[in-house]
Amino acid sequence: MADNRIALVTGANRGLGRSTALALAARGVHVVVTHRGDADGAEETARQVQSAGGAAAVLRLDIGDVSSFTAFVAELSGLLERRGDVSRLDIVVNNAGVGVFGPLEAVTLDDFDTVFDTNVRGTFFLIQSLLPILAQGASIINVSSSLSRHTSPATSVYSASKAAVEALSRTLAAELGLRGIRVNSIAPGPTATDFNGGAMRDDAEMRQSLAQQTALGRVGEPEEIGDAIATLASEDLRWVTAQRLEVSGGAFL
Repeated sequence: MADNRIALVTGANRGLGRSTALALAARGVHVVVTHRGDADGAEETARQVQSAGGAAAVLRLDIGDVSSFTAFVAELSGLLERRGDVSRLDIVVNNAGVGVFGPLEAVTLDDFDTVFDTNVRGTFFLIQSLLPILAQGASIINVSSSLSRHTSPATSVYSASKAAVEALSRTLAAELGLRGIRVNSIAPGPTATDFNGGAMRDDAEMRQSLAQQTALGRVGEPEEIGDAIATLASEDLRWVTAQRLEVSGGAFL
């Protein structure tokens, strides 16, 4: 069924971003796919969306480069207007992020800055930059991690950045509520993607170990996260804001 809403999905050239773009498109949402440099991957996502009967466009966006956001929003606005005289964005999925993992003594200042500049600073200022084109009643979904709830060795900086994303989400939900804009975070658990070099997808021993610590007895698949994000963005959950939805199959209970 045609929806005609428009979604921006950052980091949609692969993994959870691609799955999210496809899940939204399956619900009739038009998708703007962004990538930091993997144009081929982003175009492949767009092709898959279009092959399924959806509409997609591709733009380059480096979440870690806040100075580029003004030009990006101008480009996005022009794209929306050209593709149907629409200048309002209905859904924003802040999926793009980076993970640098290591024990306390191994983490460098550059490591710390890279993670927080992208996962926290970039997310915050992209939302700020998009405010002028956000529709009344828009939905913003910030991708966090189940690691904001449980602990795992060598994940301190990444986990802290995702906890910050959740705090931002709650506060921005209060700030933007009078415009009807919902802000939520979604926290994927162990999922078989190419994140962190595809370790969880490709390492059978790691998958088995994590499966044993998950209530549903397995790691997640990217499509399951994409479906959850698309559902959270839908009108079915229009009364849900300032919430953290964990999609982890009951990991580390």
